[in-house]
Amino acid sequence: MPNQFLTVKEVARQALPRLLENLVFPNLVYKDFSDTFQKKGDEIQIRKPAKLTANEFDASTGVKAQDIDDSRTVTVKLDKIATVDVEISALEGALNIDNLNRQFIEPAAVALAQKINSDGLELYKDIPYVCGTPGTTPSALTDLAAVRKVLNANKVPTTGRRAVWDTEADASFTTIPAIVNAEKSGSTQALREGSIGRLFGLDNYMSQAVKRHEAGTLSAAVKPKAETAAGASTLTLSAASLTGTLKKGDILTIAGKTYVVTADATAASNEITVGIYPALQDSITATTAVTVAASHTANLAFAPMAFAFVTRPLVVPSGVECYTTSYNGVSLRVTKGYDMKYKKEMLSMDVLYAYKTIYPELAVRAMG
Repeated sequence: MPNQFLTVKEVARQALPRLLENLVFPNLVYKDFSDTFQKKGDEIQIRKPAKLTANEFDASTGVKAQDIDDSRTVTVKLDKIATVDVEISALEGALNIDNLNRQFIEPAAVALAQKINSDGLELYKDIPYVCGTPGTTPSALTDLAAVRKVLNANKVPTTGRRAVWDTEADASFTTIPAIVNAEKSGSTQALREGSIGRLFGLDNYMSQAVKRHEAGTLSAAVKPKAETAAGASTLTLSAASLTGTLKKGDILTIAGKTYVVTADATAASNEITVGIYPALQDSITATTAVTVAASHTANLAFAPMAFAFVTRPLVVPSGVECYTTSYNGVSLRVTKGYDMKYKKEMLSMDVLYAYKTIYPELAVRAMG
């Protein structure tokens, strides 16, 4: 006989705080949330955070008001549902809510958080601004300084900067003497908690979900096929006996500036045409050198407005027990129902969400 205490309201209210505790990336970026119920595949418009400019006051002309353009929106497709589903019979041993927490709620919240974090860190593929060396783990204060240098060059606001590092980089940073030794760093946090905290104007975090970018497989060094004017967003590259691919997220260095490949492309007839971001900043010729960055770990540093985490409550299915709860920009649905096809009573916990890169210039990819 199923446990009578198993109400979806209790499960949802217990699960959401645990989900929020385990989220990393969504808590570091701009969140867009509404209580409007949605379904997977819906396209919605979210308003981009405003970017304003500080001007010098001129007493003779007075102030000049800046518009906050409400039309600055971006389309986001709610295309992801993270879900954990179990048979009610698997929870028969849960005699109270504490047992249920251990058997289902806590593991389910961790699993949901891992998937949501992992999907968000895929946004590195949109970022053309880079530092570091592919294949070399960031491990020194100079690596943090390099991140800061790129952010400063792009005029990223100094407040609220964050960085998410993979496990290897995090381990290396936490053993730097200047960070570990209290008499040098002023804190024993790295030694006692294994956390390097805030350094070089960055709030530093670790995530096991940081991605490794596998570069394309071009068979030869390439150059532009022909002269290309500044402002171009596509580029044709060529080489003798060229085969292979360029992958979305590949980094091209052209005339000393870096660009990101915006979609997968495959070479044909000794040439390959790719979309790039940003648009070509300088005119180039057929002799301009082009290099492709090797495979690397894609650590990320950014200001919150670089990326958006978008979530909406899922619709309530008909004919089942369902409860949706929301807090701090995250909405969680718990549903208890009956699978008629397999004649099983099921408990489901899910989140509808999407990510979007809003301002790529506010982020940097720290290659490792």
